Amino acid sequence: MQLDIDIYKTLHAGTRSFTLNVQLQSGSQRNVIYGPSGAGKSLTLKAIAGLLTPERGHIRINGQTFFDHSASLNLAPQARRVGYLFQDYALFPHLNVRQNIAFGLSHGWLNPRARDRHDKVEYWVRTFGLAAMAHQLPDDLSGGQRQRVALARTIVAEPQALLLDEPFAALDPSLRNTMRRELSDLQQLLQIPMVLITHDPLDVQTFGDHVVELRDGYLDRQVTASCHQKTN
Repeated sequence: MQLDIDIYKTLHAGTRSFTLNVQLQSGSQRNVIYGPSGAGKSLTLKAIAGLLTPERGHIRINGQTFFDHSASLNLAPQARRVGYLFQDYALFPHLNVRQNIAFGLSHGWLNPRARDRHDKVEYWVRTFGLAAMAHQLPDDLSGGQRQRVALARTIVAEPQALLLDEPFAALDPSLRNTMRRELSDLQQLLQIPMVLITHDPLDVQTFGDHVVELRDGYLDRQVTASCHQKTN
């Protein structure tokens, strides 16, 4: 089983409350959580990553237990070794491309030095075609280049799962198809479980070997790849 998730969490903001109640089991590596804004998609990713602690339930990825309330088990985010790509990419504006990628290997508070070279970093710089701009800052990059940097930083530490929060939402429509193909090829290369959240049906068609629809914190339905025509 690639994914085994059963989580419950109620969040409060003033007089308002929101309940996240998600049960998801999947044997597929490419999983999509689909639904409108405010459905609880990002909260689900944060729970998987260890950035949000459920009140009860469990989270298991590729046979490893990240969280089990009944067993009082809750691994720290660093111990879960998941690659998390945020919607806005969350690149460090004061670090160049190579330093941003190297930050994925950092284990302390110090920023990677600009003159340092790491074999893993250089591999992904070449793989993503970033060598010519490796010295540039994020503000000097195009949207597609920033996404490649963020992806490289996410996978340089060899995560055991990928979590992708609306990865194409910040891109121009003309660039989205190109980046979908690149991400699809990358996942096939890495062969690790992926959970992608989106409200775009084209993302569902491309990556949805297993799809769940989330509305108001609850799963509305689950469908598999046979219900979706893949894009080429």
